[in-house]
Amino acid sequence: MATKPLAFRMRPTHLDDVIGQQHLVGKDKMIYRMVKANHLSSMILYGPPGVGKTTIATAIAKTTNTAFRQLNAVVNNKKDMEIVAEEAKMSGKVILLLDEVHRLDKAKQDFLLPYLENGMIILIGATTSNPYHAINPAIRSRCQIFELKSLTPDDIKIALTRALNDSSNGFGDRKIIVEDDAMNHFANSCNGDVRSALNALELAVLSTGESDGKIVITLQTAEECLQQKYFSHDKNGDAHYDVLSAFQKSIRGSDVNAALHYLGRLIEAGDLISINRRLLVIAYEDIGLADPDAGMRTLAAIQATERLGLPEARIPLANAVIELCLSPKSNAAYKALDEAISDIKKGLSGDVPPHLKDAHYKGAENLGRGVEYQYPHDFDNGWVLQQYLPDRIKNKQYFHPKQNGQEKYFSKVFNRLETLKKENG
Repeated sequence: MATKPLAFRMRPTHLDDVIGQQHLVGKDKMIYRMVKANHLSSMILYGPPGVGKTTIATAIAKTTNTAFRQLNAVVNNKKDMEIVAEEAKMSGKVILLLDEVHRLDKAKQDFLLPYLENGMIILIGATTSNPYHAINPAIRSRCQIFELKSLTPDDIKIALTRALNDSSNGFGDRKIIVEDDAMNHFANSCNGDVRSALNALELAVLSTGESDGKIVITLQTAEECLQQKYFSHDKNGDAHYDVLSAFQKSIRGSDVNAALHYLGRLIEAGDLISINRRLLVIAYEDIGLADPDAGMRTLAAIQATERLGLPEARIPLANAVIELCLSPKSNAAYKALDEAISDIKKGLSGDVPPHLKDAHYKGAENLGRGVEYQYPHDFDNGWVLQQYLPDRIKNKQYFHPKQNGQEKYFSKVFNRLETLKKENG
């Protein structure tokens, strides 16, 4: 029989041994209190891969001496769930860890619901997706929802050290020296995924020969066993939209280094479409009138990325991102439009002034009703004083220009015209 992986062997069997997630399993925290009171309720654990969802479920079961079964919502069928239900009837209670719980279909869900209601099955659903979006409300309403965080490098080092010192399940019966640089690489390159770090350590140990009765894990060995920095990024998951949000906010805040970091993460995820769409939004939402040409230049960069494709597309992307970061910022234009739309939705509108109505179908002779439309191009300065807004809101001002970049010029013109209108009533 093949030896089980190190990550499996080192899984804690008691809640006190769980690494990280102290906001849930620490003393007097929610899961800790549930276990201490021996009053378990169904729950959904969600978070990135390798942060302890299965570990917590296993530890809860072993700490409370409750029967424990593990199924997958995609792989296992209704028959498998019926077997768990029969066991629950006989033993009185079973903890069911259901991986990928967001993929639970209606037939399996309908079968499980009565057992969740009477408490015979304590469901611990595990998912990397946000349950508030991905899980059926019928299941969600019957469960406590807990978010797990990525483990820190220090947490990963604790897990690795345990594995090196544990004689029963780890490598404690062998003399293994992990150099500091190698340990740091394992801890920092797994992106908070302890399973990935333990798998890399196991590969390093098993693939390195002994010398003078000991195994020495160097940085080179660690890098070979975790060749590329582990990057977890689901293009359809919440983390992806968090990165996109951070990307835009970093550009809006003129932080070039942060914007390039998040751009790099999005490029690693291979999502060129989302990058380009977000850049075009930024050019008009955050730069706006402060640099009206930014939109055209950003569009040119986007078209270049579409022709080049990745990885070369990163070159125009870098140019565009740095330019947008360091450009003056203004949201005055779309804020003005949003205010106008808000008024319209509230019913603050009115008839179009008679002299602005279409003369083609009304007849020029009936159009003015005493007020004739004045054609601005007939005047030397290309502007003429006349009413354009409906009577009800004729003095309304939506646009409030800022003094950034080219918007200073627009501000001067706008303010001069507004002053003339006020002076002429």
